[in-house]
Amino acid sequence: MNSQLAKHTKVLIVDDQALAKGYMKYSLEELGFSDITYVDKINLALTTLRNQRFDLIICSYNLKHEQDGYYFYDEMKANGELPLSTAFVFISADTNSDLVQSIIELQPDDFLAKPFTVKELDRRLSRVLARKKALNDVYLCIDKQQFIRALSEVELFLGNPKHSEFFPLALKIKGEMLTACGNFQQAKDFYLAILKVQIFTWAQLGLVNSYLHLNEDELAEKLVLRLAFKPDSQLAAYDLLTALQIKQNDFDTALECVMMATEISPRSIRRHKTALDLSRITHDYETQFEAAKKIVRFAKNSIHDNPENYLNVARAGIDYAMTTEASDTDRLIKQAKEYVRQLKQAFPKADVQEQMKVVNARIMYLEDEKDNALGLLNKLDEDSWDNEGVDALLDKAKIFHDVGLHERSQAVLQQIEERCKDDPNQSQIFLHYINQEKEEKSAIKFSSKDLNNTAVEYFQKGEIDNAMEVFTQAFTIMPKNTSIALNLMQVISSQAATLGAVNLSDPILKKCIKTIENTKLNDVQQERYHKIRTILDALE
Repeated sequence: MNSQLAKHTKVLIVDDQALAKGYMKYSLEELGFSDITYVDKINLALTTLRNQRFDLIICSYNLKHEQDGYYFYDEMKANGELPLSTAFVFISADTNSDLVQSIIELQPDDFLAKPFTVKELDRRLSRVLARKKALNDVYLCIDKQQFIRALSEVELFLGNPKHSEFFPLALKIKGEMLTACGNFQQAKDFYLAILKVQIFTWAQLGLVNSYLHLNEDELAEKLVLRLAFKPDSQLAAYDLLTALQIKQNDFDTALECVMMATEISPRSIRRHKTALDLSRITHDYETQFEAAKKIVRFAKNSIHDNPENYLNVARAGIDYAMTTEASDTDRLIKQAKEYVRQLKQAFPKADVQEQMKVVNARIMYLEDEKDNALGLLNKLDEDSWDNEGVDALLDKAKIFHDVGLHERSQAVLQQIEERCKDDPNQSQIFLHYINQEKEEKSAIKFSSKDLNNTAVEYFQKGEIDNAMEVFTQAFTIMPKNTSIALNLMQVISSQAATLGAVNLSDPILKKCIKTIENTKLNDVQQERYHKIRTILDALE
């Protein structure tokens, strides 16, 4: 260790184990560090960081007090409180797959597995601090979002042979700065030139990103699919695949990609929120419910923890209950109520009275208490709407539509759309979903709860055309519901029998078959499906 470098390095240690702190103190002092601050809780670490600047942070990943190292690092990055010029090193006695994926996700400057020797600590810290010192001018520009100047600084850095050991990292930064400056063609040419010399994973991922910006989607997909099979690039590849499919409006495939990513690294709140938005667009109410529950689970004791998370689980549970088999309704309502209870326990002072009126009105409607639901909606304080979040407004739009107040529902959806357009931080996926909701609720006047029953009544009366129209509407907003898929297939087979022909490549019919064949059917459903397929196959 360079003694002068160690002497002038201000260090923060975040660890709650006394023995570990003692060993770390001994090791750092052996290496010449003297300006060392120790804290054992995340809230103390955050307070300390907000009052002082540190050159090196060494943090235990497995803290037991409230938050762990993952959320500490995540919060600092989210708030812009961790300068690139500050080195961040994780230490942990565990090396399980969850931790490894988290390290890949977070990309700290280094990770040390306990136990480690003073010699190992010396080697790792020397390299990290030397790198930070060498690239300090570049990092300062990036922290200030001066990307053009950062690009100039990194070019100067690459022109100095004495920095050669850090050239791979500097080249990676150069590619990122070209992209940050909007120079996508230059970035593409740069990454292609790098890959001719050496196959760096970061260069391949950067090239995919350049292809996406340049609308060269076919090339992007071809490369990213290969990267999805490599452990060191799998996670980033699924993120890029998700972005590609969203760009192409293939939201079903995008949802599959983001769900794969959440399986690999389950603690990312950002991905669960993307899954939530995509499941709304695709009408996958079960996945929406599960994603909302995971947000609550992984957001606890972090910067992401808030009452809205719990309300969103209750709302998603009601959405699911409205669109699934009647036998599951009671179970889902109980789960929704349980998250409301947890909300009150976790945030006893949260002002959610207006939101709870809407949640309770939706539950009443589910339980066939429409008049009571209307009575509760009449008690809403419309003056407070401007201060409510888009999810709260969306819940209002849904219950207004369900009870037959269609104009009010459309007015709320319009308000949400305008607010989303004015908010640069609002997800474009969510805005797409709101536009979709406006169109569907304008065209489909029945609630999801009533659609199937109404269509069955038409079918039983022999009104096949009306039954076909309403079953199609039901399947549009409940494409994962096996009973509706079977009912729609039966109507299609009835129409086909009358006409004496059927088109098995019809998109709606193919979607019905996909829904049914991707579901485990009971004996009655299996027999019914077999009979319908026999009729359709005979008419082909």
